[in-house]
Amino acid sequence: MSDVDAAVDAIRNGRLAVVPTDTVYGLAASAYSPRPARLLYRVKGREEVKPTALVASDVDLLLECLPELRGRAALVVRALLPGPYTLVLPNPAERFRWLCGSRPGTIGVRVPSLDGQAAEVLERVGAMVATSANLSGGPDPRTIDDVPAEIRAAAAAVLDAGPLPGTPSTVIDFTGAEPVVLRVGAVPAAEALRLVAPVL
Repeated sequence: MSDVDAAVDAIRNGRLAVVPTDTVYGLAASAYSPRPARLLYRVKGREEVKPTALVASDVDLLLECLPELRGRAALVVRALLPGPYTLVLPNPAERFRWLCGSRPGTIGVRVPSLDGQAAEVLERVGAMVATSANLSGGPDPRTIDDVPAEIRAAAAAVLDAGPLPGTPSTVIDFTGAEPVVLRVGAVPAAEALRLVAPVL
């Protein structure tokens, strides 16, 4: 079994995998039921009241997972994704509640810009929950060696794609009347706001 097959098998079967993204190494699990997400939270040492992003292989699948994302929200998604952004969007049907933390009416979403083995994993699983493969509050992992040993030990698969950019995604909340930048990361927030200005 290849490393890609092992990562896909782990995620599909409710276990954890360490996978590369377009920013940092991520700790990933199936997004489709609460149990894998809770395992991810436990291993990372993350409080369940904190949200974690739904990561989809492409924009069309993301909109299929969250069919209420219409109008302004869908335009924002298509303007910024795929790319190194996490978008916090309205979630009126409270889908994927186990990813939404203390705000079930909102959800964070990502469609990373991937190639190679990382793209193959995400294409085959469709959607997953993923967060940086560090212990809560720890440094973001640019290489597999940066991933804490306890996280690697807890993962059923580890996919090494070499060094990554090492800066996490830029996080922007679009749930209010005006966008709010929650974290400046891989892309300057001003660039994101410029791209979405025509649709806001």
